Amino acid sequence: MKKNSIGGAFPASEISLGCMRITELSKKDAEILVNTALEEGIDFFDHADIYGGGKSEELFAEAIDMRPSIRERFIIQTKCGIRPGCFDFSKDHILEAVDGSLKRLRTDYIDVLLLHRPDALVEPEEVAEAFSILQSSGKVRNFGVSNQNPMQIELLKKSVSQKLIINQLQFSIMHTGMVDAGINVNMNVAGSFDRDGSILDYCRLHDITIQPWSPFQYGFFEGVFLNNDKFPQLNKTIDELAEAKNVTNTAIAIAWLLRHPAGMQPIVGTTSATRLKDICKASGIELTRQEWYEIYRAAGNKLP
Repeated sequence: MKKNSIGGAFPASEISLGCMRITELSKKDAEILVNTALEEGIDFFDHADIYGGGKSEELFAEAIDMRPSIRERFIIQTKCGIRPGCFDFSKDHILEAVDGSLKRLRTDYIDVLLLHRPDALVEPEEVAEAFSILQSSGKVRNFGVSNQNPMQIELLKKSVSQKLIINQLQFSIMHTGMVDAGINVNMNVAGSFDRDGSILDYCRLHDITIQPWSPFQYGFFEGVFLNNDKFPQLNKTIDELAEAKNVTNTAIAIAWLLRHPAGMQPIVGTTSATRLKDICKASGIELTRQEWYEIYRAAGNKLP
């Protein structure tokens, strides 16, 4: 497994295992999944306090038999800020949420804490206070955000002194808005509409690692695009490349994300150890420029 520099702060596997759905597994199967990830070279695990109502963090800790002697083998990221019916970036909630995650994960520290989606009522000064307390206490080592545009990040940076090293964003072959806008600049077409404030370029300029989530989905949790009859040309193109490179279509879909020079770190949420092994083969593939654009066009995108 190749490694990327995460926000310029530390190296980590260029693919991360998302743990949102591990509560669907038994303890034994969760242990197999996590150990498979480690065997494949994945050392970065993504969590959130709301995943499984906190049970995903608990099961992860149980599955690896969390203890100090093995804690340094991997990087744990978790997120906070989503509450029933609202978002909450208040100082008190952030501190309480982190304490809850630490307890469930059975660890003394979290490597990366992300603010989970934007809070319209955010007060950057409160976030700054919470981050400073968490950093000085050793409970959190690094910080970032998810689903935020450049101005929202700049607003936080007005008060927050810690570098924001990650922005988790939805991105896949069938969800390419932040690429489309850059390709269709000054064009009177739908793809030219900038919905996120040039977040891709912003993150590259500020050395913020983008973590694509739902890399196999189209729309907002509408389903997967692989092996889907709705997208015949895309699957034909991906399958041909997969056969030529002797990998699965899942590896090609992830390799397409890894090919971008932004140095993204896809979050894959599979609960199948076998599928995870197939996905990890993407780390050994480098698509050519022509192949990358061939997939992009097969997804229904047109070049100016």
